[in-house]
Amino acid sequence: MPVSWFLLSLALGRSPVVVSLERLLEPHDTARCSLGLSCHLWDGDVLCLPGSIESTLGPVLVPTHLQTELVLRCPQETDCALCVRVVVDLAVHGHWEEPEEDRKSESELQEPRNASLQAHVILSFQAYPTARCALLEVQVPAVLVKPGQSVGSAVFDCFEAGLGAEVRIWSYTQPRYQKELILTRQLPDCRGLEVRDSIQSCWALPWLSVSADGDKVLLVLDVSEKQDFGLLLYWDKVKGSGTWWYKNLTGPQTITLNHTDLVPCLCIQVWSLEPDSVRTRYCPFEEDPRAHQNFWHTAKLQLLSQETWKLNAACSLPAKVALCWQVADRGPCQPLVPPMLPENVTVNKSHEFPSVRDHPNLCVQVSSWEKVQLQECLWADSLGPFRDDMLLVEMRTSLNNTSVCALEPSGCTPLPSIISTRAARLGEQLLEDFRSGQCMQLWTDDDLGALWACPMDKYIHKRWVLVWLTCLLLAAGLFFLLLLKKNRMKEAPRARTALLLHSADGAGNERLVGALASALSQMPLRVVVDLWSRRELSAHGALAWFHGQRRRTLQEDGVVILLFSPATVAQCQQWLQHQTVEPEPHDARDAWLSCVLPDFLQGRAAGRYVGVYFDGLLHPDAVPTLFRAVPLFSLPSQMPGFLDALQRGCTRCPGRPADKAERVSQALRSVLDSCTSRSGAPGCDEEWDQGPCPVLE
Repeated sequence: MPVSWFLLSLALGRSPVVVSLERLLEPHDTARCSLGLSCHLWDGDVLCLPGSIESTLGPVLVPTHLQTELVLRCPQETDCALCVRVVVDLAVHGHWEEPEEDRKSESELQEPRNASLQAHVILSFQAYPTARCALLEVQVPAVLVKPGQSVGSAVFDCFEAGLGAEVRIWSYTQPRYQKELILTRQLPDCRGLEVRDSIQSCWALPWLSVSADGDKVLLVLDVSEKQDFGLLLYWDKVKGSGTWWYKNLTGPQTITLNHTDLVPCLCIQVWSLEPDSVRTRYCPFEEDPRAHQNFWHTAKLQLLSQETWKLNAACSLPAKVALCWQVADRGPCQPLVPPMLPENVTVNKSHEFPSVRDHPNLCVQVSSWEKVQLQECLWADSLGPFRDDMLLVEMRTSLNNTSVCALEPSGCTPLPSIISTRAARLGEQLLEDFRSGQCMQLWTDDDLGALWACPMDKYIHKRWVLVWLTCLLLAAGLFFLLLLKKNRMKEAPRARTALLLHSADGAGNERLVGALASALSQMPLRVVVDLWSRRELSAHGALAWFHGQRRRTLQEDGVVILLFSPATVAQCQQWLQHQTVEPEPHDARDAWLSCVLPDFLQGRAAGRYVGVYFDGLLHPDAVPTLFRAVPLFSLPSQMPGFLDALQRGCTRCPGRPADKAERVSQALRSVLDSCTSRSGAPGCDEEWDQGPCPVLE
């Protein structure tokens, strides 16, 4: 049974924390102003034409701040729409210009200053696919006109918008005296508002819960039978198309995801397929630890050039980057902080390194949530492996003074120092190299200091030379022992592969074939026969198996043994009469004839094939002339010559040749005698297909 993934259910219906909204019964737009101001809303929408900024000849009324509030516009009790109320704060901008002397009388000066101010305030609203512009005419009495001070606010009810939509609102005056105000807001959906019973588009909204079942993540959609809905999985706020998976479904449904597919920006949209339905958006994995682990597992640092780099990742998460120093022994990478400070980075955007000189030991660490998530040494591929260099940190202590320390795993060791570390023991030599310019400067800052890389190769102690000599002697001795062992292995005889091919000539013939193969296996031979490989033969097919075994045997300098029986001779004669090398055999095990016949027709059989037949079961003249181009032996009477041909006259083979031939002959003769006796004699198979054995007449 699936277990709960989070501590609370991720339902796309009523949420545990909801907001109760004010209801407006007025079906038309309205406007009102704060005390002392008068407002008038023009009928209908106007054109959204901000125009250019104009200069003022005196004080004017301008918007200074925008804020929004969500309300419900309800023509009926259960038929409401989400609406955005806009509140715009107004202030007096500019001053009265001082008139030229002796030009105007006192009464003429006081007349404009006692007049009220009037402004046409534009509210522009955009929420895909809706765009509107409303005009509010606001008038301020003269008593409230004080340059630079707020005079009150105007309230507009209201712009209708869809649940979950992103809205943008602009405010400016006509004519425009300053830059317009802009406000962007993401509206909640049915989960975050107490509107499920008031907005009809929320009635048919599917419910979704997320749970885990082992390594699988289950998206369980609780939808009524035969209700159609759309489900979209996508990566939020990524460059380009973030769609990952989309499908129209019929409820109820359970969608299974692998836990490795989770990333923090993986979001879900679900909606009914009815007209004008609401799309509800949820991103349940933003705080999930496994999603963050997957994100950093797939993130990668890419070096674009020697000065620029980029962090490639699926989501745009905040991160910090810092350079670190990786020592040659693969210890922890030491951050270069101070003097270099970490920088905030943006995912999937190129960044420039500070003025740092390339070095293979310089690496980049990416941190998030105060933890190093990613580390790569970007210059190691182009500059080679890590070097045994010591990094010296030069710090500015006063106007003309500096201090130097060596960066080690234990920290930055001051030079010179009396502590027992590698840098401290070589402190005077390192300082001498630093002062004489033998160290390479990697980074410098006039106020903070500099970083220097000093080679350590020349400081290897002479006592290590003796250690290297000892290692070389040991390696030479080991190499000598390996050569001796290799020579002994060469002297020892290697088992030669022998592929035994025969025709399906009854169960009695199979028993003789098995006896011959078992006897030859006691020799230094690796015997391959189809009777011992029935499973492989069935899996690959007879023709493919015989072709493969023949090719492998000849490639290993082995030998192919052709066992001739009456059935084999008859089949060969039939194929030769039809002059074809790819016949259709009566038995699948006869397919080997098509494998070997081309070698004989093209004269490639000598030294690679040997023919045999059993005493009393076949006359030697019965073997087709084509196959007499290779040695032909009658068994067991010609066993010594047969074994010598298989082992190619091996003189170092263990045991005496006569003893080996006698053992193989005895093993084969006992079975052959039993086979050629009358049917039912002791030792014979009682279910042979063609009598006891095919005997030559």
